[in-house]
Amino acid sequence: MIAAVAIGAGHDGQADLIVTLRFDNGRTSHVTLDTDAGLRLMRNCKAKDISELVGHSWHGILEGMTCSI
Repeated sequence: MIAAVAIGAGHDGQADLIVTLRFDNGRTSHVTLDTDAGLRLMRNCKAKDISELVGHSWHGILEGMTCSI
């Protein structure tokens, strides 16, 4: 699941999303999404703010489907 999301500076001068994923075993991992991928994730999850991504399935990053909590 998505455990946290922050905005970071991308190398191209645009904003990136830094997504913290939490797995069933309790471990976490960070994934950096460029602007387009971050906006697509927000759209797929129907999130108006990055805080609304927390709790959604991380599969929304990999797939073009609607996220579910």
